[in-house]
Amino acid sequence: MRILLAEDEALLGAALREGLQHAGFAVDWFRDGAAARAALETEQFAGIVLDLGLPRLAGLELLRWLRANHNATPVLVLTARDALEDRVKGLDLGADDYVVKPVAIVELAARLRALIRRSQGLASGTLTVGDVTLDMTSHSVEFRGERVELSAREFAVLRELMLNAGRVLTREQLESKLYEWSRTLESNAIEVYIHHLRRKLEQDVIRTVRGVGYLMPNPKSS
Repeated sequence: MRILLAEDEALLGAALREGLQHAGFAVDWFRDGAAARAALETEQFAGIVLDLGLPRLAGLELLRWLRANHNATPVLVLTARDALEDRVKGLDLGADDYVVKPVAIVELAARLRALIRRSQGLASGTLTVGDVTLDMTSHSVEFRGERVELSAREFAVLRELMLNAGRVLTREQLESKLYEWSRTLESNAIEVYIHHLRRKLEQDVIRTVRGVGYLMPNPKSS
């Protein structure tokens, strides 16, 4: 899942990015509010981790702009401001959660997963489509009850296809969900991951819609 991290402190930002990446997130890190807003104007993210004390555009102003533009992306405010007034103001402006620094990465990742899960209408962190079951918390996959070992990128591609089961996703849509802002992609990266998934699962688990993209059929809708 691709998230936006807005944090101006270099050491903390680097630590948060690394920790969240290890937790399975693709992280685009911005060190000022204006740069974060520019990214949000053109890109889609599953969630946002937002510091309030940002240069160029304060965190609360970025949050106000986000909600005024009807952007419902889940926002977790991460800040050193622990006064009740600050917490209330952030929540009233549209934040979905409010965490005071310092916070353990495992807790931050769990809160993010919960926010994103609720925004996607999921009751739990487990997805099941046909014979495939994916656990977003433990990063595990089973096919017909048997554990399947996937790389982090294979897992991420499969998760997006399962979240959108029954709907065709283009290569560009998959790329935008999985990779950090500055990452350079191989032109055939998604095709390679799809090939690996078919080999580890079954060929018809993921279908190719020629000229459009990829589809994971949803047995419930057929």
